[in-house]
Amino acid sequence: MTGEWLSVSTSYLKPGGDPWADEAARQGGVGKQRLVEVTELPADSDIAAALGIPLGEPVVVRRRVMLVDDRPVELTDSYYAASLARGTGLAELRKIRGGAVTLLAELGYRVEQAVEDVSARNPTDEEREQLDLRGEPVLQLIRRSLCAGTPFEVSVMRMTAAGRRLRYQLSV
Repeated sequence: MTGEWLSVSTSYLKPGGDPWADEAARQGGVGKQRLVEVTELPADSDIAAALGIPLGEPVVVRRRVMLVDDRPVELTDSYYAASLARGTGLAELRKIRGGAVTLLAELGYRVEQAVEDVSARNPTDEEREQLDLRGEPVLQLIRRSLCAGTPFEVSVMRMTAAGRRLRYQLSV
């Protein structure tokens, strides 16, 4: 795997394929993801605001560990209003064929707009342990996916920062 990791968000917004495996392969590695937990819980203030739902309303969260060459490099939590996710593969502890973006598109939720906020910060003890960090910061990317102006998915990604570069490519 090369020293610098270039991540392009646009491939993650389209149905079909496995953008994580594809991205890792472009970097010379093997990308996999491990689904750790799928649970329903009350939305905290940040998630409620990002999804445009009332504080405490139930959400389904899918927690994943992203691996490159079997090494954890990213923690990803994706949140959905429970009213959308219940009764679908989003609420089940199993891999979704074609990924969540494909399932959401089949349900009528195609990404028409994505809003991403990126920040760097010191990792929590849990992040430090799970990502095997030794003093370096984490990059945090929060992505809101919208259809017809309404947010339907919020993903919170915490990733190793060393050698990482994010690229935004927009079509106008």
